[in-house]
Amino acid sequence: MRIFDGFKKNFTLAMAGKKNPWGGSGSGSDGGGSDDGAPSGGESEGEGSDGPRNPWLPGGGSGGGDKPGGRRSASIEDIFKNRGPEGPRRAGGGVGPGFRMPERPGGGSWFPILFVLVPVLWFLATGIHLIQPGENAVVKTLGSYSRTMTPGLEFSAPYPIETVDVENVTGVRAVNIPAGAAEKLILTGDQNLVDLSYIVRWRINSLEDFKFELAEPEETVNEVAEAAMRASVAEKTLDETFTGQGRAEIQQSVRDRMQETLDRYQAGIQVVGVEIAKADPPESVVEAFRDVSVAEQNADRARNQARGYAQQTIAEAEGEAEAFDKVYQQYRLAPGVTRQRLYYETMERVLAVTDKTIVEARGVTPYLPLPELRRRAAAPTPEITVEAPTRPAQPTQQGQ
Repeated sequence: MRIFDGFKKNFTLAMAGKKNPWGGSGSGSDGGGSDDGAPSGGESEGEGSDGPRNPWLPGGGSGGGDKPGGRRSASIEDIFKNRGPEGPRRAGGGVGPGFRMPERPGGGSWFPILFVLVPVLWFLATGIHLIQPGENAVVKTLGSYSRTMTPGLEFSAPYPIETVDVENVTGVRAVNIPAGAAEKLILTGDQNLVDLSYIVRWRINSLEDFKFELAEPEETVNEVAEAAMRASVAEKTLDETFTGQGRAEIQQSVRDRMQETLDRYQAGIQVVGVEIAKADPPESVVEAFRDVSVAEQNADRARNQARGYAQQTIAEAEGEAEAFDKVYQQYRLAPGVTRQRLYYETMERVLAVTDKTIVEARGVTPYLPLPELRRRAAAPTPEITVEAPTRPAQPTQQGQ
């Protein structure tokens, strides 16, 4: 604005013929003093000079009119011919002191070459795309979806006419719920709380739906997973969430519910799997829960022992019944012989464990010390040593 203000002021002085800042009048005469009595150009510049040079004239005002080196006021043509946007032009033609645009070796301008080279470089930088295996790219033309690029060398219009967004569509992505070590309490079907942490694995199966159907796809996956997990756990009891089979059923149920919801949203996401990483009681009741668990384990052990004893007793009874059935079959074939045999076997078992036997029959001693006789028969017979008597010595006859 200052440039234009100065230009306007000088232009007004030149048109009105008033005093200008270089000491000469605007009347267009070759010489003359100023209105306020300032010395004329000849007096101030010395001999042979008509005043200070006018910068509006070609060559700095070194020659004006018919007199070499003379001084004259600037005309309208001089003002528009020699003034640039930054001030008066100097000799040399540049926008600044001594500035000149470099020229080609042949003397031509570089502008035609730059005009062609810059768009070509811009196209090479933003219009050629190498899509890696396992990746796809969506192309947007002026902000609207245009097409999908597959792996390979692809071309597009330079930015910002077309923009390309590349995504990996084969890699499996995992999200941990809850993030970090936070506690996630979920209500079970028997009105208990369980602290669950789980991992959801998913991948992209339709890139255009993934980019344009959902505002925040990853946040949507988290929310859908949490809703599906709460619905599935609510169908199970607390004990079932701790067992392997119960966990497997919950994981499969969550995966099916998530896939159904995401397909309804047209999210372009495939749920690969759900894995329960931790299922514990709430931290505030861990001690009480451990006591209950110990009591349940003791009860289970006692029940298992009772079942084992019952099974053993039943097996023994079934074995005896089967043996009796075999004996009964033989008894039906020969009742008398079988009856006698059973009597002998029974008496043998009974008498083998008693010390006294009483027999009521004629000609038989009522009491038989069978155990004593048995012990005597088993005891070794003592050896009896008989010593021969010694003969007395005969006296000798004297006098013989």
